[in-house]
Amino acid sequence: MCGVVGYIGVNQAAPILLDGLKRLEYRGYDSAGLTVFDGSDMETIKCKGRICFLEEKIGDHSVSGTVGIGHTRWATHGEPSDVNAHPHISPSGRISVVHNGIIENYQNLKIYLQGKGYIFSTETDTEVIPHLIDYYYSGDICAAVTKAVSRMRGSYSLGVLARDEPDKLVAVRKDSPLVVGESTEGNFIASDVSALLPYTRSVYYLDDNELAVIEKDSVVFKSPEGEILKREPSTITWSLDAAEKSGYEHFMLKEIHEQPKAIRDTMASRVMPGLAIDLGFKAVTESYVKKLEKVFIVACGTAYHAGVVGKNIIEKLTGIPVETDIASEFRYRDPIIKENTLMLVISQSGETADSLAAMREAKGKGCKVLAITNVVGSSVAREADDILYTWAGPEIAVASTKAYVTQLIGLVTIAMYFAQVRESVSPETIESLKKEMQLLPEKAEEVLSEKETLQKFASRTFNHHDMFYLGRGLDYALAMEGALKLKEISYIHTESYAGGELKHGTIALIEDGTVVIALATQESLKEKMISNIREVTTRGANVLGFTTRGKDGQSDANFSNAVGEVFEIPWTDSCLVPVLAVIPLQLFAYYVAVLRGCDVDKPRNLAKSVTVE
Repeated sequence: MCGVVGYIGVNQAAPILLDGLKRLEYRGYDSAGLTVFDGSDMETIKCKGRICFLEEKIGDHSVSGTVGIGHTRWATHGEPSDVNAHPHISPSGRISVVHNGIIENYQNLKIYLQGKGYIFSTETDTEVIPHLIDYYYSGDICAAVTKAVSRMRGSYSLGVLARDEPDKLVAVRKDSPLVVGESTEGNFIASDVSALLPYTRSVYYLDDNELAVIEKDSVVFKSPEGEILKREPSTITWSLDAAEKSGYEHFMLKEIHEQPKAIRDTMASRVMPGLAIDLGFKAVTESYVKKLEKVFIVACGTAYHAGVVGKNIIEKLTGIPVETDIASEFRYRDPIIKENTLMLVISQSGETADSLAAMREAKGKGCKVLAITNVVGSSVAREADDILYTWAGPEIAVASTKAYVTQLIGLVTIAMYFAQVRESVSPETIESLKKEMQLLPEKAEEVLSEKETLQKFASRTFNHHDMFYLGRGLDYALAMEGALKLKEISYIHTESYAGGELKHGTIALIEDGTVVIALATQESLKEKMISNIREVTTRGANVLGFTTRGKDGQSDANFSNAVGEVFEIPWTDSCLVPVLAVIPLQLFAYYVAVLRGCDVDKPRNLAKSVTVE
């Protein structure tokens, strides 16, 4: 939930660290800090608040030195404050540490270290780390870090500096992301490659329990036993522009507008009319797919909502029973996993702690795991049996947009592959679906061009404190995602309900002026939804309706007569409608949040990659 950055090289470290922290601020912004070795000692500056406050605190003060570590925090243990901010320093002043993750046994370690005379001054779990390293330090920082992490339980990615060995930066990780970058002017560590893009495209993804010893002109990787490991770097293909706003007011708006390209890129070479789908899976082979008896889709947040859509599509096209589960619930309910069961795990970052724990639980019971993720080299990507990458590019805004639509594309593609192998639908059905998928980028552009209706509706409703989203079938899954987008960036209380559940309690909340977002994009359920809409409009609800035009491009007069205002989505196959229909929901949430003066890209209390349970 925090951002870690480090540099050692020939240039001044502080400007590089500050730049990296700005690029990682989506991971946490409760406080920030850095430590730089100035040639004789380590200087640490940190404060509560955003990176801009850290810059102001540094001001004209010269923080010189060519090696340093930095951190931007999302608080878990201890409130946001100057003293709880990272880096944390050992009492001797010789060890400085930045940490992403949670040390689960920190209380026991703290008691142990207090018994050895160590004094603690913060409320954080992280403070035990520099103290423990200091306790083991006898001139070899690598040995001290190795001994310290052997006693730590939980998740961590660490950047460590030792005053007495200023030519080294040590990094180690377990269950929290960390990459190492190398260049001719120095080497780096970061929680995310976005922090490294201005400086290098050559990176290494650390494996769990792997330690990196980084000097200005070398990087050495070691196993927990001290064995030197041979590693090959990966090349980042994202451009620097992809991680910048490119003229948009917010990253979220930019990423919403990048969705046509993201859809196109994720389909490329996979979905081609006239050619069989070949996803290159090595474990989820055709013979395995033919024997499949059940699929678990496991994810968190927005990815979970994509999974609910995927469940409907996979069952419709293949007849395979699918169970969708929240990752944090799946791992603790002792799931029944039998032979011929597949887990499909979805994670934008590939580092989501609960999703990782769930897939490990499944693999421990002999279940194959197929992953959908956006990050090459992430933990999910490395541990899954097979991977389908979503080529969404970097997503900086905390609220996920283009990652969601590419996850939907990935799920539809997998469903078609399974259907093709199992011959559960006709080849003509699959070909028709492929042709419609090819039209999605163009239709997504059309949706984006019709945003005025959403801006106007947002301008009339942004002061409301409650909103309700209604839908049936795939529209209910879509309603969950629309409600989440609005609540997480505008702080408006929103709830999503299945249309048929209205009369089972929810309708008691509808009164004059209540804002209801009604989704009716599924032709087979439209009449039922119109009835539900009339039930709320007769009680005074202010309804914005979303529906599809007919295949002939004509509007649905019955639906238009039932609602106050309508946003029409171009016709497409019912399985693909969520890809298009989510875009206006994202835009509506965005405009409401802007009108309310919210920090759209960095909503309060949230972080992009949830790497703690």
